[in-house]
Amino acid sequence: IFIIEIALAKLWQSKGVEPTALIGHSVGENTAACLSGVMSFEDALGLVSLRGRLFETVEPGGMLSVALSVDELNSYLNDDLALATINGPNQCTVAGRNDALKVLEEKLEQDDVEVQVIPIAIAAHSHLLEPILKEFGDYLRSIKLMSPGIPFISNVTGDWISDKDAQDPEYWVRHLRSTVQFSSGATKLLEDNKYTFIEVGPGKILGSLVKLHQADIASRVVSTLRHPREVKTVSHFLLTPAGKL
Repeated sequence: IFIIEIALAKLWQSKGVEPTALIGHSVGENTAACLSGVMSFEDALGLVSLRGRLFETVEPGGMLSVALSVDELNSYLNDDLALATINGPNQCTVAGRNDALKVLEEKLEQDDVEVQVIPIAIAAHSHLLEPILKEFGDYLRSIKLMSPGIPFISNVTGDWISDKDAQDPEYWVRHLRSTVQFSSGATKLLEDNKYTFIEVGPGKILGSLVKLHQADIASRVVSTLRHPREVKTVSHFLLTPAGKL
């Protein structure tokens, strides 16, 4: 994902499209940090590679996408479950051990709440990541972190990242463990009502999440790559977002 995101961002930049702001989702914020100059490409690649290797060592778990607001979802959560991401006003994900998730899934279905199993074997942004945080932090303390050259939104706060946080290894450790505040971040960007959003990654997931926040934003959300089910060739599809922009 990181390589694809970097490549697509560089593709747009080669065509003269320069970002004035960035927002990522989970590992996508590492991409944003790299593009903004907080981390070198080599260091960011090392970080996401380490992230993947460490994920393979943690206790197996999973994630559920739940069509509830944070307030509604909180009544279902317990110490075995973590609020992993807040993606929209009524769209969150929960992470935890598979047995706890199964119990939650059954409860939600009984209450006629829309729930979907995310095809991932990791309980991202949950307490199950605690054993890997030290090694992750050790790597971050070994690399150079700079102030951002392009402003980007923090998943931890849902607001613009500060120079202090961007250069703090402990911020990036918290980022791995904390709830992804994507909804707050999207809301922050939409306050100005001036941005066109270009998704530089596979599919249209982040664009669809942005659209949940504002009814009339659809015409200003552009995806770069086709959805896997779309039959257009990649070369043809890349012309479509360029035309929309």
